[in-house]
Amino acid sequence: MAAVVERSGSTFTFPGNPVTVNRMGFGAMRLCGPGVWGPPADHAAAVAVLREAVELGVDHIDTSDYYGPHVTNRLIREALHPYPAGLTIVTKVGFRRGDDKSWIAAQSRDELVEAVHDNLRNLGIDALDIVNLRVGGAQGTAETSIVDPLIVLSDLKREGLIRNIGLSNVTPRQFEEARQATEIVCVQNQYNIAQRGDDSFIDELRNRGVAYVPFFPLGGFSPLQSAVLDEVAKSLDATAMQVALAWLLQRAPNILLIPGTSSVVHLRENMRAAELQLPAEAIARLDSMR
Repeated sequence: MAAVVERSGSTFTFPGNPVTVNRMGFGAMRLCGPGVWGPPADHAAAVAVLREAVELGVDHIDTSDYYGPHVTNRLIREALHPYPAGLTIVTKVGFRRGDDKSWIAAQSRDELVEAVHDNLRNLGIDALDIVNLRVGGAQGTAETSIVDPLIVLSDLKREGLIRNIGLSNVTPRQFEEARQATEIVCVQNQYNIAQRGDDSFIDELRNRGVAYVPFFPLGGFSPLQSAVLDEVAKSLDATAMQVALAWLLQRAPNILLIPGTSSVVHLRENMRAAELQLPAEAIARLDSMR
């Protein structure tokens, strides 16, 4: 399916416990050290990026307590607590970090309960707005059952510790399975101009009113695809990242963006993507990258 040319609305309302956010959010993963491990090289700069993001209108921050681990959530708390009204913080559970910096699945009841309480404590809040269950692996999705961990998260939701539940790195089949266990308000998967395996999935979620949050907007491009993107960006006097983000915003109204950076300059550049209207000829050229 070709991307739409018309600019959709600038906000999105999650189902469930209704929350409306600006579609351009911020991903906090890159605020900690290399390999998503340890403290940032410049602590003050990381705090400044978070504060600038909110000043620029970001009201949707994506994070996880396994970033660092614990580093990113503590930075968010230091920079923004007490949190401004209307700020939605989305976190992830389902993995933990090994001492060797590895990423390890952590989806038992005890591990999920501990992860939710770690997020609550390090963010300094009483309830988490949205918790995504991260499944699959480093190389992509894996068709395993996710009912048992979702039962745990549903129990925590009934206790009032979680307001909404989402999914990360899942297949359409897993989404359907999840819907039988609890209401799902968002899906976070890899998707961009060149990596479009979720095209039909996005459209299905759009029809259901569920948000789709793509990660790695410039990930997995071939040299030829990157060259096309660079040419389109140059023709529009924009950066490649701005064009990639603008394309996603025009792809479907249920797409929310969480570009991450540790630089205030890059943050401002990314935010300007929300103002970039891609003309039909640019859309056609970008769609040819598939």
